Amino acid sequence: MKRRPILYGLPVMLAATAFIFPCSGHASMQHAPSPADMVDPRIGTGGAGHTFPGASIPFGMIQPSPDTAMPEFHHAYDWAGGYQYNDPTIMGFSQTHFSGAGHSDLGDWLLMPIAGDVRMEPGDPAKPLSGYRSRFRHATEEEHPGSYSVTLDDYGVRAELTAGLRVGWHRYTFPTDKPAHILLDLRPSIYDYPGKVLWTRLRVRSDGTVSGCRTTRGWAPGRTTCFAMRFSRPMVARTLYNRETNLTYHGFRGPGNAPVDPDEQNGRAVEAVFDFGTLSTPLGVKVAISPISETNAIANLEAEGRGWDFDARRADATTAWNRALSVIDVSGSTDQRTQFYTALYHAMLAPTLSMDANGDYRGPDQEVHKARGFGFYSTWSTWDVYRAQQPLMALLRPDMSSQFVRSLLAAQQASPVGVLPIWSYQGLETWCMTGYHAVPIIADAYLAGVRGFNADAALDAMVASATSPVYGDLTDYMKLGYVPIDREAEAGSKTLEYAYDDWSLARMARAMGRTRIAETFEKRARNWHNEWDSQTGFLRARLSTGEFHTPFDPAAAAYGSDYTEGNAWQYLWYVPQDVPGLIATMGGNEKFTTRLDELFDTKVDPARFKNVEDISGLIGWYAHGNEPGHHIAYLYDYAGAPWKTQQRLQQIMDSQYNARPDGLAGNDDLGQTSAWYLFTALGFYPVAPGSNDYTIGRPFVPKAVIHLPNGRIFTMVADGLDAGHPYVASVTLNGRTQDLLHLRHEDILKGGELRFVMQATPKR
Repeated sequence: MKRRPILYGLPVMLAATAFIFPCSGHASMQHAPSPADMVDPRIGTGGAGHTFPGASIPFGMIQPSPDTAMPEFHHAYDWAGGYQYNDPTIMGFSQTHFSGAGHSDLGDWLLMPIAGDVRMEPGDPAKPLSGYRSRFRHATEEEHPGSYSVTLDDYGVRAELTAGLRVGWHRYTFPTDKPAHILLDLRPSIYDYPGKVLWTRLRVRSDGTVSGCRTTRGWAPGRTTCFAMRFSRPMVARTLYNRETNLTYHGFRGPGNAPVDPDEQNGRAVEAVFDFGTLSTPLGVKVAISPISETNAIANLEAEGRGWDFDARRADATTAWNRALSVIDVSGSTDQRTQFYTALYHAMLAPTLSMDANGDYRGPDQEVHKARGFGFYSTWSTWDVYRAQQPLMALLRPDMSSQFVRSLLAAQQASPVGVLPIWSYQGLETWCMTGYHAVPIIADAYLAGVRGFNADAALDAMVASATSPVYGDLTDYMKLGYVPIDREAEAGSKTLEYAYDDWSLARMARAMGRTRIAETFEKRARNWHNEWDSQTGFLRARLSTGEFHTPFDPAAAAYGSDYTEGNAWQYLWYVPQDVPGLIATMGGNEKFTTRLDELFDTKVDPARFKNVEDISGLIGWYAHGNEPGHHIAYLYDYAGAPWKTQQRLQQIMDSQYNARPDGLAGNDDLGQTSAWYLFTALGFYPVAPGSNDYTIGRPFVPKAVIHLPNGRIFTMVADGLDAGHPYVASVTLNGRTQDLLHLRHEDILKGGELRFVMQATPKR
């Protein structure tokens, strides 16, 4: 997508810190690998995956990670995670990162450890020693959930990172024969917009604490973030730079010596160098962040950054990940377990906490609000994650899902225009992408049994969003039953997305007994019919006069065209709320499956989509690297051809996922592509979130045990699964024959066993 703790029953205010546990150390190699041992954070750091290899804990607020490029040198889209596996140099280690986003930003508070001479500009990656960036080798990298380390070859510095909830921990081991420095560059940001830094303040306090804030004109305009940083030993000198005015202040501190320079710099191009002389032991650095103020950042550091035991903090992070990942025990080959647990790891990186230790958070109105009784989470790519990542959390982590819903509602209440988040982070709205997909996130959670939020207030917020004129021409949609293309770009896909969102809203209203609302939105959910063109056999955009938009090319895709990040082939299938109705409209099962085959089997030149970066992972017209088609392979089931769903899933898994840095065909989009993998590996997928129904495909791991939050166990077993037996012969649920199509959410929550028997040939 572009532009664009498992401690159930804890008080919800404590859930944000429930991932931190004491741990004696890393798992012994003599024991069976733990789930965290199986994760490979490199997956997705190459190609178009846009993941980062650095440190974070589940849903944590801070993500210290290496940055290999910034937009001064590269188009920022390819470096949306800050790191590309094939880059030869590291520019530094910033504290905030998106995981797999289709748009770039963050990269706040860049630190670079330097031994010897200090250069103040990043330099050219192709010209060693032209700046402060350093060459590195993958052979020296170690990536684990919650920690990262690498050797910076140009300095001989070993850099290690780990993370807590709001504090990032750095440990740098310098050569003993060269002076050690920490460069702090407040200019870089992972965003390709000129003049992106609007204002920065940097100060050194009397106790040696370094703190500051900056405001950027990035993806979310006017974003302010703050930090507080401490070192494990006193600096012997420092230099603060204002590169905008070329003013430099030198200050020296020693035992008993008072500062002799100004302690603060303000401007748009601020840097600092902190000097520590020669060091015989590692230097520790701890950094806390805050979306509110330096005072709050310091308080976060005080609350969560006590002591200097880096190894203990790294062990805490490992324990947090093992607790989180142990919600599923999966069997299989090493590659299978690596891919599975890495996908689960990626699915638990976002949404991220965006709230200080005292409960302060920033809302979309730019005001400071106080969370009472819940953690405020942001980083919402709702267009992506409503499809599988959030349904996965509702199944595995309803405690977190409840907090996510409360966060969405809190953001809506603070919204200047009264709508739920669309694509937001650190509390601020970017207005990126289409639809009001926070609606199905809430509806799916409620219908899945997630509680702990005010359902009536939630439904009211959903209705407010679904009737707001700030969305792309909802006024005409409510009047005409479709979005007219002559008044709103991408109207073809917007109509379809609104109709699905309306259906999910109606489902929740019906379950709550809010009949009038349910009837209104059930009617709106049928608006997809208004786009059907029997002449061409596609769902098409209409003009405000009622005529279809011409000229029409079903292969055409471009930003601002009839469809969002797709074409008519890819959006033909976007009626997840009424697949039987779509099949009937298209002429029945045989014609439906023939068109599906045509979608997958047509030879398509990927260069056709060179101007639409997100359309990737092509199998014919099917594009697995982007989200609108993630449900399509499962649609054969509805037309009586489940063996074809099984064939297509094999095709997708074989070609779109692998245990390499380029192992994701497109943006992971905050865990959505990974969540698709997880559900598919387990043998079922939520085609229509909000239905409480999973469509059965075929399993890709021989056994998985889900430890449900209600204390029950749900086990999936695939008898005879191997490369020669890719088809499902039978499915039983707790010993009873199951139809080959569906599994209910409540059946999973009851616990028990879903057993597949696999065979070599299709069962037609």
